[in-house]
Amino acid sequence: MTEKTVSVPAISCGHCVKTIEREVGELPGVDGVSSDLASCRVTVRWDESRTSWDEVDALLDEIGYPAEK
Repeated sequence: MTEKTVSVPAISCGHCVKTIEREVGELPGVDGVSSDLASCRVTVRWDESRTSWDEVDALLDEIGYPAEK
């Protein structure tokens, strides 16, 4: 498993947190997603043989919560 934490400045409420965790959690190979409202950070744990970070990053962009580059 690989784990990465990124800053997502668009997180502004509990709905944002739930949306990110639900959507990213549905990607194949994603084992865990944790979004933190206070720090505007998202931590994702996934299996690289099933999903790449680029796919996770693209999904965050698609749902309106882009990771800070």
